[in-house]
Amino acid sequence: MKYRRVGKSGIKVSELGLGSWLTYGTASEQEAADACIRKAFECGINFFDTANAYNRGAGEEAIGSALKPYSRSSYVLSTKVFFPMGEGPNDRGLSRKHIMEQCEASLKRLGVNYIDIYFCHRYDEQTPTDETLRALDDLITQGKVLYAGVSEWSAAQITEATGISKRLNLHPLISNQPIYNMFERYIEDEVLKVSEEEGIGQIVFSPLAQGILTGKYKPGVQLPKNSRAANDNVNGVINSYLKENVLECVQKLDGVAQQLGISLARLSLAWILRNPGVSSALIGASRPEQIEENVKAVQVELHTDVIEEIEQILKKVKDFAPLR
Repeated sequence: MKYRRVGKSGIKVSELGLGSWLTYGTASEQEAADACIRKAFECGINFFDTANAYNRGAGEEAIGSALKPYSRSSYVLSTKVFFPMGEGPNDRGLSRKHIMEQCEASLKRLGVNYIDIYFCHRYDEQTPTDETLRALDDLITQGKVLYAGVSEWSAAQITEATGISKRLNLHPLISNQPIYNMFERYIEDEVLKVSEEEGIGQIVFSPLAQGILTGKYKPGVQLPKNSRAANDNVNGVINSYLKENVLECVQKLDGVAQQLGISLARLSLAWILRNPGVSSALIGASRPEQIEENVKAVQVELHTDVIEEIEQILKKVKDFAPLR
C-alpha cells in the first residue's frame, strides 16, 4: 500500500480507502463488514469512510463494531453530516444545532472519542456558511473532530468557504469528497484547480462507477443475477451507466486492461490515482477478495500512451449525463 497526505494537512491516508455506502448496516451484513475490514488492514488500508445517513446510523454502527478490535491510532475514520436523520425541521442540514447534535450521535454509534475527518455531506443553501464553519471549528477545538472537509461542493462554494475560514482564522478544510471516475469527471473543470490552490485533497467515491468499471455488465446482455444493477431496491444512480454506448466503451477499456495483463477494476483505479490531486479513492466491498484485487491498483503505473488510448475511448461518451 502507498499513502498520501490529504491536501496540505499532515494526515496520511492509504491511496485506497474502504467506504460503506450501500454495503454495511444490517445485522446480516456485520460479518461481511468484519471480514472486509480485517482484510483491509492486512492489505495496508488505514482509511475508513461512512456517514450518519447510511441506513440512518446503521452504517456507522457496523463500521464502529468492525473497527473495535483495532487500536484507534492505527486508522483514519471519517463520517458525514447533512442529510435528514429525523422528521423535525432541525434534523437535517448544516446548522450549528444539527452539526453539534449529529457529531455526538455519530461518536456514540462509532464507539470512538473522536472523528478524524468530518465531512459536510452536501452544501446547505439555507444555512450561512460561516455558521457551519464556526461549528466545525469548535468541534476541532473540543477534540471531537481532528479535521473538517466537504463533499460534492462546487468550486465556488469551496472558494467561499476557504475565504471565510481565512478571514475568521478558523481551522482550514482539508478535503473534498466528490464522485470521480472515468465517466464522471466534472471536478477536472474547476474543483481540482481551486482545491489545489487552497490545499484541499480529493477523497473520491464511486471510482468504479457503481461496479460498471469492473466489466461485469455487457452491452446487449441480461444483467447478472444478484448484481447491484439487477436490484431495483438498491439505488437508481447505476441506471445512468447502463447505456449501450457506455457499456461498449467499457468493453474497449477492458481490452486495454487485458493488453496490460490487469483487471479493468485495477486499470480504472490506477487511472484515478494518476491524478496528484487525489488523496484517496474509496472502494466498496462485500467480500474480502474484492479488496485483495483492488489494492493491486496502487502498484500500476499508466504510461502516457495508455492514458491517451483511454482518452480516445472515453471521447465517445463525453455527453454522459449522470442521474444525480
